[in-house]
Amino acid sequence: MDKLRLGILGAGAIGATMATTVREMDEVVLYAVAAREYEKARKFADTYGAQKAYGSYEELAADENVDLIYVATPHSHHYQHAKLCIEHGRPVLCEKAFTENAVEAKALIQFAAEKGVFITEAMWVRYMPMSFKLKEILSQGRIGEIVGLTANLGYSLMHVERMVRPELAGGALLDLGVYTINFATWVLGDEIQEITSSMVPHDTGVDKQEFLNFVYPGGVSAGLFSTMQAVTDRRGVIYGTEGYLEVDNINNFERFRIYDNEYRLQETIERPEQITGYEYELLACRRALAEGKLECPEMPHAHTLYVMELLDRIRREWGN
Repeated sequence: MDKLRLGILGAGAIGATMATTVREMDEVVLYAVAAREYEKARKFADTYGAQKAYGSYEELAADENVDLIYVATPHSHHYQHAKLCIEHGRPVLCEKAFTENAVEAKALIQFAAEKGVFITEAMWVRYMPMSFKLKEILSQGRIGEIVGLTANLGYSLMHVERMVRPELAGGALLDLGVYTINFATWVLGDEIQEITSSMVPHDTGVDKQEFLNFVYPGGVSAGLFSTMQAVTDRRGVIYGTEGYLEVDNINNFERFRIYDNEYRLQETIERPEQITGYEYELLACRRALAEGKLECPEMPHAHTLYVMELLDRIRREWGN
């Protein structure tokens, strides 16, 4: 297909990262941006080279020249904004967490299917070459049989308004915990048998820090930590019977280090050059749309729903 004409719904920081990415791509062009205020959209368009600026999300959704709309608003509004796009027949790349809860996720995916409109979740790590390289290494048995893993992700985000406001679906779990969960499910799969968790609440009631423990068939386990109170090393470690593998930055795999059972470094694998990493999800959407698919195979709807149900289950245990 020709260049993918992208529209960005939401002119905030994450939308800016996407716009920066598109500027460096040959396969995609930034066609339009929409914000709740025209002046904000106009400034964004001028900064990043968008052809059109809209002062309402409805105008963007109604534009028949848009090939794909990237929904980059807070979690609390994903369902509403993605549904608006689908109502107008516009394919959607929706930021994670996909929706606020599993009920919304199921309804949105069902609505898209009924309308015959493409939608996928922007869990960017799932689209990256390094993710598939990790699977290849593990399938080769480089560290033997996997017995467990650990992962953490933390940033200092207590000052970010959307992170602490419950009405915007704030909290560490939906913003950061989804990445540690992604790491666990990417490596170990979607057959979690047991979940235990603990959470530290913010004054507003949202979770500011949590620890999750998953148990899989055969006793394989995953220990996951996420926090919005402090920066962590973002490291993941996969433990096997013949060694272990360290992943630098589970949020955007930078390198792998493979060790044997004597703690000897066997190999280091570096991430290939990239723009920001967002380009891979756009390329996947472009391929899927060209093939007439309604979802990306890299991030199937079934997995999106599985994770949303996990998030709901965990929050119910917390009384949220």
